[in-house]
Amino acid sequence: MATMADVARRAGVSVATVSHVLNDTRPVLPHTRQAVLDAIDTLGYTPNTLARSLVTSRTRSIGLAVSAISNPYFTEILQGVEAAALDAGYSLLIADPHDDPGHERKVAQLLHERRVDGMIVAPSARPHALVGYLRRHTVPTVFLDRVIDTQVPGAVPAGGEEGAAPGQDVPWCDQVCADGAGPTARLVTHLAGMGHRRIGMVAGLPGLSTTEERVAGYLDGLTAAGLAHDEQLLVSGDSESAGAERATAALLALPDPPTALVTANNAMTIGALRTLRRHGLSVPDDIALCCFDDFAWADLFSPRLTAIAQPSRELGAQAVRVLLDRLGEPGRPARTLRLSCAFVHRTSCGCPEEPVGAGRTEHTDPSTLSERGTVS
Repeated sequence: MATMADVARRAGVSVATVSHVLNDTRPVLPHTRQAVLDAIDTLGYTPNTLARSLVTSRTRSIGLAVSAISNPYFTEILQGVEAAALDAGYSLLIADPHDDPGHERKVAQLLHERRVDGMIVAPSARPHALVGYLRRHTVPTVFLDRVIDTQVPGAVPAGGEEGAAPGQDVPWCDQVCADGAGPTARLVTHLAGMGHRRIGMVAGLPGLSTTEERVAGYLDGLTAAGLAHDEQLLVSGDSESAGAERATAALLALPDPPTALVTANNAMTIGALRTLRRHGLSVPDDIALCCFDDFAWADLFSPRLTAIAQPSRELGAQAVRVLLDRLGEPGRPARTLRLSCAFVHRTSCGCPEEPVGAGRTEHTDPSTLSERGTVS
């Protein structure tokens, strides 16, 4: 196996110069850099990442902790993370916390023990033990998709560990997510514009920021449309298909059931459609449907699904970029980036059929960011 010394001899430079080319630790003249790269290619040299990490205290690896990796939404986020990390020369260690507060704390510790340079985490609804561990060990972290409040409770019962003190800022805690409230309100006002007055919502798992924001958007949409909020029309599907099946059945069992439905993620859309079919109801003839989360086959359903599309791959890529910024400048202020979503107008809402592939999309550029210096 070729060594760094072999590369240096072949290129006619010092071992230190080879190291600078490999690690980008000092500017190297273009022709010298090319000579080193040519020598590496000719000799088939492979850097010893373990030895490099001992010298630099960096492993050039990122820990990714995301639940429900089988969900197409998170799969696309993963693709965005992987592409951006690879482009920056980083590898990924991936774990599924299963949305379990105790398990996600263990996952964070395992990734930390593997000496990842930083972590990208989609936190659970009760991430206090996780946050306590990350704060205590000052692990560079980006929270992805689901954001947390910087006012973290101090006591963490699980494991007897202490979390962050109340009222303290979280300077290492950057966050990347999509807008949730505005797009959900857009679905509600669209249905109201179609003449619906009883619009139900199948919401996600309680405690998640994504659930809270989409519920807030649902309520905002009702207010904007001049509709009263009937508490019976807002039910939880726990962010899962099975939960949405139960929630939709409960809505249909009401004395005055909804004439339109908003589902708060792609898994719950599938569950709602199963229940509607089981009850012999046709979409949109018997009940209109709009959903949060577009997915690859939404345009293949009959009717085609009117949906909010999140920039999932860009969310993953931005999370990597933000983490790399944190690694490069540890003392920089914490920030939260919110990416825009798109309203994809198809026919499940009851609008007339258009040619396949001609679903109208209303949105700002999905790569557009709104940035907040602190988490809100």
